Amino acid sequence: MKITDIETFIVDGGWRPWIFVKVSTDQGLTGYGECSDSRSPLGVVGTIQDLKPLLVGQDPRAYEMRFWDMVRIQRQSMGGIAAKAMAGVELALLDVKAKALGISVVELFGGPTRDTVRVYWSHCGTSRAFNPDLLGTPPIRSMDDIAALGREVVERGFTALKTNIVIPGDPASVWFGGFGGGPGTTDQTVSSRMLRHIETLIGTFRDAVGPDVDIALDLNFNYKPESAMRIAKMLEQFDLLWLEIDMYDPEAMLQIKESTTTKICTGENLYYMREYLPYFQRHAADVFMVDVPWNGFSQAKKVGDLAEVFQLNVAPHNYYSHLSTFISAGLCAVLPNVRIMEIDIDDVPWKDDLVTSRPEIVDGHMTVPSGPGWGTDLNEEAAREHAWDGTLATW
Repeated sequence: MKITDIETFIVDGGWRPWIFVKVSTDQGLTGYGECSDSRSPLGVVGTIQDLKPLLVGQDPRAYEMRFWDMVRIQRQSMGGIAAKAMAGVELALLDVKAKALGISVVELFGGPTRDTVRVYWSHCGTSRAFNPDLLGTPPIRSMDDIAALGREVVERGFTALKTNIVIPGDPASVWFGGFGGGPGTTDQTVSSRMLRHIETLIGTFRDAVGPDVDIALDLNFNYKPESAMRIAKMLEQFDLLWLEIDMYDPEAMLQIKESTTTKICTGENLYYMREYLPYFQRHAADVFMVDVPWNGFSQAKKVGDLAEVFQLNVAPHNYYSHLSTFISAGLCAVLPNVRIMEIDIDDVPWKDDLVTSRPEIVDGHMTVPSGPGWGTDLNEEAAREHAWDGTLATW
């Protein structure tokens, strides 16, 4: 079997683009991967085009060899955009190999270790703050709307949610002071006023969902350790699932973790075992995010296996399309040490149309996919119908 072509699709995801990879073969089998990057989609797609001459004519089933072929050509650009491009290709290669064998990728990697995986409603309130009209959801004008959303989470059977620093209003907003399209602060310090707002926000969610539904708060890259520690200490009263913090310094993360009883999560922006290892060695967080569309499946599994060596749990970062959800659920099904999986419930109306099978979620748990390959394929017609218009992510 030989690779005959590699194509990419940049698809409109509403407030961010989604990136898909298609690998075609001379035996008529097609594999799909996702490597969505909301801020550098042209860089990712351009890198995939740079890799194409290296891969066309090669056997797609030898995915580990193809990965190292890509490493050699990208060795001076490893991480970031290059890693995402390589991941998208690798995911499509795995889809081809599993389909060729008539099995799921989960079976290919020795699973399943579980039949379902617990999921949490991610960006709960965040998406509605920015895009209520597109989503067809109530706006977030007051804390009463936050409370109503919390009750909706419970009514729809979810047992966990994650939010950002949502600021109700007309219009509502979300604080991204040190991240994405935020106002560009440099000191990344939390004000007393913002600290009180975060306490009110999480307290409102806690009162609405009760004591048995888990709540996580994602601080992204918004704060330095000094402020993260103040926030974590204040949040101890709410018994969070975790406080999520992005930071490229394992010692700083350890400083935060040791300052509080609030559980700490990090890692979504790390690549491969080499970058995770210093965090694992220090036990710098309680739970570690791993992004499969950015690391690739085989590398993400290696990260998960390494975490198990240090008695640590992982949780897939999954801020993307349903294809990524199937892929991430596949990772959950081949690892024993998975805490929970992320999924966005509020999303664009055409999200379901982009795949041939949709996630099955009952009582806050997703059924592990068992069909050939990833268990779903990209609907290319829908992908072309919703082609990205060139607008970069707004958050």
